[in-house]
Amino acid sequence: MNLFDHCVDNTLGSELKWLNEPATWSFKQDGSLEVIAPPKSDFFIDPSGKSTRSSAPFLYKQVKGDFQVETRLSVEMKDPYDSGCLMIMSDESHWAKLCFEFFENTPTIISVVTNPTSDDCISCKVEVRDPFLKIVRTGNCFSFYYSEDGEKWETIRYFGLDCSMDIKVGVVAQSPTSDEGCRITYSHLVMNQPNKVNEPV
Repeated sequence: MNLFDHCVDNTLGSELKWLNEPATWSFKQDGSLEVIAPPKSDFFIDPSGKSTRSSAPFLYKQVKGDFQVETRLSVEMKDPYDSGCLMIMSDESHWAKLCFEFFENTPTIISVVTNPTSDDCISCKVEVRDPFLKIVRTGNCFSFYYSEDGEKWETIRYFGLDCSMDIKVGVVAQSPTSDEGCRITYSHLVMNQPNKVNEPV
């Protein structure tokens, strides 16, 4: 099920909600979502205790139980850490995100798990402009995946997170260092909740 199917212009389908709604966003004629991430927007709880950010736009669906969620995205990368992400959130100190991010002047797959402070894991360079991202939940175990073509998937991370059965799942747009923000486009947001999710091979 593509959660963008019932969204038009600046109107969301009944299952979607914003946390930190951005000033500029819209659904295009091709069904994609375009978001302008605000300047200095991010989700990160620095393990040093120096800073906490929870300001990035997060478009989410409340999901109970196991699921599989996928998106394809592109990011107009100008400033360090500009990125678009798939994200899960149980509460403000238990969440995780899988990001297509501008890291050291290179499009890169990054992941962050917050439990209750954030880590930062740099995984691999990205050779395509619009990669696919996927998250699979089985109980309190989560798997992050990345693909260049939507067919062959690479495992980025497998981890446990102590969280509720009912969590927020969706896409994030962030621009942590920019004074102007950045543009992110998500072509779809596909959610499946079969009795047993078959993880990609």
